[in-house]
Amino acid sequence: MNTTTALNGLDLPMVFTIVVMTLVTLIARSLFSISDKPWKLPRWAQRGLHYAPIAALAAIIVPEVVMTQAALITTVWDARIFGFVAGALFYFWRKQSSQAVLGTIVAGMAVYVPLHVLLGW
Repeated sequence: MNTTTALNGLDLPMVFTIVVMTLVTLIARSLFSISDKPWKLPRWAQRGLHYAPIAALAAIIVPEVVMTQAALITTVWDARIFGFVAGALFYFWRKQSSQAVLGTIVAGMAVYVPLHVLLGW
Protein backbone atom coordinates (compact mmCIF):
# COMPACT_ATOMS: atom_id res chain seq x y z
CA MET A 1 0.00 0.00 0.00
CA ASN A 2 1.29 3.44 -0.92
CA THR A 3 2.13 5.56 2.12
CA THR A 4 0.43 8.64 0.65
CA THR A 5 -2.82 6.81 -0.02
CA ALA A 6 -5.34 6.01 2.67
CA LEU A 7 -9.08 6.07 3.26
CA ASN A 8 -10.52 4.43 0.16
CA GLY A 9 -7.86 5.58 -2.28
CA LEU A 10 -7.73 9.28 -1.36
CA ASP A 11 -4.46 10.97 -2.16
CA LEU A 12 -3.73 12.64 1.19
CA PRO A 13 -1.13 15.17 -0.06
CA MET A 14 -3.61 16.27 -2.74
CA VAL A 15 -6.42 16.65 -0.18
CA PHE A 16 -4.07 18.58 2.13
CA THR A 17 -3.03 20.88 -0.72
CA ILE A 18 -6.64 21.60 -1.68
CA VAL A 19 -7.60 22.36 1.92
CA VAL A 20 -4.61 24.67 2.46
CA MET A 21 -5.21 26.52 -0.83
CA THR A 22 -8.88 26.94 0.07
CA LEU A 23 -7.98 28.42 3.46
CA VAL A 24 -5.39 30.78 1.96
CA THR A 25 -7.93 31.97 -0.61
CA LEU A 26 -10.62 32.53 2.02
CA ILE A 27 -8.26 34.46 4.27
CA ALA A 28 -6.89 36.60 1.43
CA ARG A 29 -10.35 37.47 0.17
CA SER A 30 -11.76 38.21 3.60
CA LEU A 31 -8.96 40.57 4.66
CA PHE A 32 -10.72 43.45 2.92
CA SER A 33 -14.00 42.90 4.77
CA ILE A 34 -12.52 42.25 8.22
CA SER A 35 -11.24 45.80 8.72
CA ASP A 36 -13.49 48.31 10.48
CA LYS A 37 -11.98 51.24 8.60
CA PRO A 38 -13.16 51.96 5.07
CA TRP A 39 -10.36 51.80 2.53
CA LYS A 40 -9.94 52.92 -1.04
CA LEU A 41 -7.78 51.52 -3.81
CA PRO A 42 -5.04 53.82 -5.06
CA ARG A 43 -5.80 55.57 -8.33
CA TRP A 44 -3.21 53.51 -10.25
CA ALA A 45 -4.83 50.27 -9.04
CA GLN A 46 -8.28 51.45 -10.08
CA ARG A 47 -6.97 52.25 -13.57
CA GLY A 48 -5.29 48.84 -13.75
CA LEU A 49 -8.47 47.02 -12.76
CA HIS A 50 -10.26 48.70 -15.64
CA TYR A 51 -8.16 46.62 -18.05
CA ALA A 52 -8.19 43.37 -16.05
CA PRO A 53 -11.09 41.65 -17.86
CA ILE A 54 -9.63 42.12 -21.34
CA ALA A 55 -6.13 41.21 -20.13
CA ALA A 56 -7.46 37.99 -18.60
CA LEU A 57 -9.33 37.15 -21.79
CA ALA A 58 -6.22 37.78 -23.86
CA ALA A 59 -4.10 35.57 -21.60
CA ILE A 60 -6.57 32.72 -21.99
CA ILE A 61 -7.66 33.17 -25.59
CA VAL A 62 -4.44 33.97 -27.49
CA PRO A 63 -2.73 30.61 -26.81
CA GLU A 64 -5.94 28.84 -27.80
CA VAL A 65 -6.07 30.75 -31.07
CA VAL A 66 -2.49 30.31 -32.23
CA MET A 67 -1.75 26.79 -30.96
CA THR A 68 -3.18 23.31 -31.29
CA GLN A 69 -1.77 20.15 -29.72
CA ALA A 70 1.07 22.22 -28.18
CA ALA A 71 2.26 23.46 -31.58
CA LEU A 72 1.63 26.60 -33.59
CA ILE A 73 -1.13 26.27 -36.17
CA THR A 74 0.09 25.96 -39.74
CA THR A 75 -2.90 27.24 -41.71
CA VAL A 76 -4.91 30.43 -41.79
CA TRP A 77 -8.06 28.45 -42.57
CA ASP A 78 -8.81 27.81 -38.94
CA ALA A 79 -12.16 28.75 -37.40
CA ARG A 80 -10.41 30.06 -34.29
CA ILE A 81 -8.60 32.74 -36.26
CA PHE A 82 -11.80 34.00 -37.87
CA GLY A 83 -13.64 33.94 -34.53
CA PHE A 84 -10.78 35.85 -32.91
CA VAL A 85 -10.77 38.48 -35.66
CA ALA A 86 -14.56 38.90 -35.39
CA GLY A 87 -14.33 39.30 -31.62
CA ALA A 88 -11.46 41.77 -31.87
CA LEU A 89 -13.30 43.85 -34.48
CA PHE A 90 -16.40 43.95 -32.30
CA TYR A 91 -14.37 44.98 -29.26
CA PHE A 92 -12.62 47.85 -31.06
CA TRP A 93 -15.94 48.95 -32.56
CA ARG A 94 -17.76 48.98 -29.21
CA LYS A 95 -14.97 49.29 -26.61
CA GLN A 96 -16.63 52.25 -24.89
CA SER A 97 -19.79 50.22 -24.35
CA SER A 98 -20.49 48.72 -20.93
CA GLN A 99 -21.00 45.32 -22.55
CA ALA A 100 -17.96 45.28 -24.82
CA VAL A 101 -16.43 42.17 -23.26
CA LEU A 102 -19.64 40.14 -23.47
CA GLY A 103 -20.22 41.34 -27.02
CA THR A 104 -16.68 40.34 -27.94
CA ILE A 105 -17.31 36.79 -26.75
CA VAL A 106 -20.67 36.56 -28.51
CA ALA A 107 -19.32 37.95 -31.80
CA GLY A 108 -16.31 35.64 -31.77
CA MET A 109 -18.39 32.56 -30.98
CA ALA A 110 -21.02 33.52 -33.59
CA VAL A 111 -18.30 33.24 -36.23
CA TYR A 112 -16.35 30.34 -34.71
CA VAL A 113 -19.18 27.86 -34.08
CA PRO A 114 -20.64 27.73 -37.61
CA LEU A 115 -17.19 27.48 -39.18
CA HIS A 116 -16.09 24.76 -36.78
CA VAL A 117 -19.30 22.74 -36.63
CA LEU A 118 -20.72 23.14 -40.13
CA LEU A 119 -17.53 23.37 -42.18
CA GLY A 120 -15.34 21.26 -39.92
CA TRP A 121 -12.51 23.80 -39.79
